[in-house]
Amino acid sequence: MSPTPDLIILNGSLLTFDDATPKASALAIRGDTIVAVGDTDDIRVLAGAGTKTIDAAGGTVMPGFIDSHVHLFGGAAELGMLDLRETMGADALTKALRTFAAEHPEEPLLMGVAADYEILGPGVKTTRQNLDHILSERPVALMSADHHTVWANTIALEKAGILHGAVVPPGSEIVMAGDGTAQGQLNETGAFGPVLRLSQLGGRDLLGYVTGADPEPPATPKERAFDKEVILRGLNHCASHGITGLHNMDGNFYQLELLSELEADGRLPIRVQVPMHLKNTDPLDRLEEADEMRRRFASDMVWSGRVKMFMDGVLDSYTALMLAPYPGKPESLGDAVFTAEHFNEACIRADAMGLQLSTHAIGDGAVRRTLDGYEAARDTNGARDSRHRIEHIEVIDPADLPRLAALHVVASLQPLHSPAGGLFSPYSAGDILTAEQIPFAFAWNNIRDSGAKICFSTDWPVVPVDTMMTIAGAVNCTELPSPWLDNRQSLLATLSAYTHDNAWLEFNEDRKGRLKPGYLADITILEQDLFSIDENQLAHARIALTICGGKISFGDLQG
Repeated sequence: MSPTPDLIILNGSLLTFDDATPKASALAIRGDTIVAVGDTDDIRVLAGAGTKTIDAAGGTVMPGFIDSHVHLFGGAAELGMLDLRETMGADALTKALRTFAAEHPEEPLLMGVAADYEILGPGVKTTRQNLDHILSERPVALMSADHHTVWANTIALEKAGILHGAVVPPGSEIVMAGDGTAQGQLNETGAFGPVLRLSQLGGRDLLGYVTGADPEPPATPKERAFDKEVILRGLNHCASHGITGLHNMDGNFYQLELLSELEADGRLPIRVQVPMHLKNTDPLDRLEEADEMRRRFASDMVWSGRVKMFMDGVLDSYTALMLAPYPGKPESLGDAVFTAEHFNEACIRADAMGLQLSTHAIGDGAVRRTLDGYEAARDTNGARDSRHRIEHIEVIDPADLPRLAALHVVASLQPLHSPAGGLFSPYSAGDILTAEQIPFAFAWNNIRDSGAKICFSTDWPVVPVDTMMTIAGAVNCTELPSPWLDNRQSLLATLSAYTHDNAWLEFNEDRKGRLKPGYLADITILEQDLFSIDENQLAHARIALTICGGKISFGDLQG
């Protein structure tokens, strides 16, 4: 007689992504594995004396969300920072900053996040003097929502040693004023890294993003313990949104070690993949670190096997790499982080090692250069099932659309980055984008129609890690004026791109992403049936329970 299940879920509306059992209302779990899927009456009789029961009460039961693009350590740290997403105007910023300062008297750096590029008002530059007027006696730094720009006050710039400028890596910029001092705006990580090192975390939360290196000098035992708790807070936050897996986009051995320690302690609530971050200033021999990460970290909960690179910046600061000059900055094509030759060789070498590639590419020039690098790897090494990814693709040239599918490159997209997602305003033709580019900006349907594979994620903390907010942003898009196109997605396609397809993206399609016997019990239960509620209510749907590997990571059995 088969052992009884440890856990059964009854009375649900199951979205299985399994053609053999497309509709069901219940499932059974033993250990970390789904052992049966079927009708509630059939599953109920499998229960034994020790079986725990969850009543889904008609809510959607589906594979756990896999957020395939996050910055875990930074996102976790920002949960304790000043959220400026809804703050606009000098008076509002003054009140928010001064209140936060009073509430955090021991913070060495008062950090605001999700700041608008025009937080002080339309056309008003955020300068160190403006920030000094609000708060001058303590270091202040405001991070833009896209995480590519920081504004700092004078004392922060002084303590960071960059008030009078400094040598920064290509693609980064300390914006200078006419008097030879820093104006206050710091573009890209090479410029604002010294300011962030003033924080309580000493910049360790962003090392994987800024340099890909470990703390130097090494973190003390006290710092490691503190950092581990910060990361755990972020993981639990993600679990509360139905997430069972994360693909981190910044990586170093330090994060992998902390996550593995949490796993060994039995406290890791979510599966996490961490890449090796290859910088444009790195020798290509550093790719050996990626191979070492793959060998050392290969559990079901913490693993590597991927290389992350940046090709450009972002649209708002004119640092995204474009094929033609910006209409509002005609002297600039943006910034290429890698030269074409360096990037191609990096792709060839990493691909030859069997590593997966994920590259940040926002402008149409960056997308083309990334495709060129992936094509060079394919031409040199031969075709293989690589599932290389391009992260973001905010603008693509129509000539490059067919290349995505031809090269089997995955479009890793973030619905809430698009102005259609409701968080950001649309770009007007004639400044950052031309009227001809706009139909190919955030062009989810054009990309999908090209035959390319699409996966969805958040880029937390650029936007909240709230899964239902992202789903609503893809399905129930804001209608934008012409020449913007309608890129609304179906609910089923969106849920697939956020669960089933992301399992495929991490080469785990035979173990995750389906509610099917033999698959890992990574499951999300919602309070409502998503296919029965009005699309306008999707953002308000709530997670009832999250299960990772058969263990409840959010919620309880009273459901």
